[in-house]
Amino acid sequence: MSSSPNAFTIADFCDAYGIRRNSAYLEMKAGRLEYRKAGRKTLIRKVDADAWLDSLPKGNSEQTQGGEA
Repeated sequence: MSSSPNAFTIADFCDAYGIRRNSAYLEMKAGRLEYRKAGRKTLIRKVDADAWLDSLPKGNSEQTQGGEA
């Protein structure tokens, strides 16, 4: 049985949530993604990662269809 992590490194967060490293840093700098520091290591708690994901705008099915009528 595998357990999910309580916190992610930047690389693990990017892999798990499908974003690029630069985007993660931009989200942290903007204050939209909370993080913690353990010495030089940056950690993102799972609850903060999920809160960030939940805060993203919802998609619109009309937008994903490429504007076809």
